[in-house]
Amino acid sequence: MRLKRLWIAEGLVEVKEGKKPEEVAEDYLNELLNRSLIQVAAKTSDGRVKTCRIHDLLREIVISKSRDQNFAVVAKEQDAPWPEKVRRLSIHNSLNNVQGNRNVSHLRSLFMFEVVDPLSSVTLQDLLRGRLLKVLDLRGAMLEVFPGEIVNLLLLNYLSLRDTKIRSIPSSIGKLQNLETLDLKHTSVTELPIEILNLNKLRHLLVYRYEFRYYSRFHSQFGFKFLAGIGDLRSLQKLCFIEVDHRNPSLIAELGKLTQLRRLGILNLRREDGRILCTSIENLTNLRSLSIVSSTKDEVIDLQHLSSPPPYLQRLYLYGRLEKIPEWIPSLQSLVIVYLKWSRLEYDPLESLQRLPNLLHLELLQVSQGDTLTFKAGGFEKLKILGIDKSDELRCIEVEKGAIPCIEKMSILRCKSLEKVPLGIEHLSMLKALEFFEMEELINTLRPGVDGGDYWRVARIPEVYFTYCRNGEWEVYSLESSGDMVLSERVNGESHGEGIVKK
Repeated sequence: MRLKRLWIAEGLVEVKEGKKPEEVAEDYLNELLNRSLIQVAAKTSDGRVKTCRIHDLLREIVISKSRDQNFAVVAKEQDAPWPEKVRRLSIHNSLNNVQGNRNVSHLRSLFMFEVVDPLSSVTLQDLLRGRLLKVLDLRGAMLEVFPGEIVNLLLLNYLSLRDTKIRSIPSSIGKLQNLETLDLKHTSVTELPIEILNLNKLRHLLVYRYEFRYYSRFHSQFGFKFLAGIGDLRSLQKLCFIEVDHRNPSLIAELGKLTQLRRLGILNLRREDGRILCTSIENLTNLRSLSIVSSTKDEVIDLQHLSSPPPYLQRLYLYGRLEKIPEWIPSLQSLVIVYLKWSRLEYDPLESLQRLPNLLHLELLQVSQGDTLTFKAGGFEKLKILGIDKSDELRCIEVEKGAIPCIEKMSILRCKSLEKVPLGIEHLSMLKALEFFEMEELINTLRPGVDGGDYWRVARIPEVYFTYCRNGEWEVYSLESSGDMVLSERVNGESHGEGIVKK
């Protein structure tokens, strides 16, 4: 979570023996939540806090106290004054809000939010002339070139250029010896200089983007080229996404040196890389999230050689062909999210997955070449969210009584051969939302009053929606709306681990 990384970078997190700073920051967050000083605004599908907020009244008090004590200033209004020795500055909407108020020599942290003005070199020189900056968050700024002034901020712990248009990182970034977080998500950076290996304190390295034009296209995710020597960055906890170099696949062995890793994302994997990757993963006992994308959707992901999987793995994303479900997956007691895409198994994979005791979220895209998926009684006891996408041969989904008893949301997308809603869906008393995407023929069987239809199976579900993509927009209809559109929004793409985004 970004907030926790910022606390750490600011030095607000106390070092405790036997605990990582991220774990201490998590304790802080929970304490604030327990005291109702902050509120949860959104959670991930597995229950983690995604965003939080402060009550309006408390927020005004915090802003006032922060200004009085030189702790922080929020610049939302043009020419609004701030104290002489401001230490944290948050600029909103326009750079005009800092004109004439540029005493930044004591600045520790600088943030920008939805600033629409281009960042000129003069503006950056003014804002970055202080040398005490520890946090620089230029997320979404109008930048196309890496600002050279940044490499002179030798105390910098946190650097985010997320959602900017920069394409390359200079070799001089190696000067930032204190850098712990480098966030280049959703930029056009595809390669990092070898000097990045000088950053021995680096804990979070996020370099990837999604191509949103086609939300279900296989080649929609891009990372950065594998660096020889990356195994020397022993402090790394997050590494996403590295692209395997087929000219030197032995580099995969270096991943096994990164024993502190909690999140790992790999792109461009081939079948022959599987054995050496498994050897590396066996050393990553702290891993919580693993994402693997094969080189093509027909390339097999071979993970059968993994004899000792990470014991605390919580999130698993496998995008590519599977000859069979890896035998170690059903043994993972902590697994809460599983995404299997383009697996094209020749059998029903649910048999292997149904006994995962803590699985909350399951997404399946082209997972099987069979015509039936069966959720058996007693299976998937905690599953809350289920997505089934683009299974062209799928003709029947059967839910036995007593299966998926906690399911709250079910999405079925573009399964063109599916003739009926899941048989047994009427038994799912916890189901709150049922969504269909591009399933017009099936939807016609759900209309009230259709002879031999299945309206009775879904009548008690609070929300039943049909979604179509037309002219680059999602059009969403409710079962009860009698054809009236309830939502129409521009197609926004897909975020990893979240599925289709409708805003």
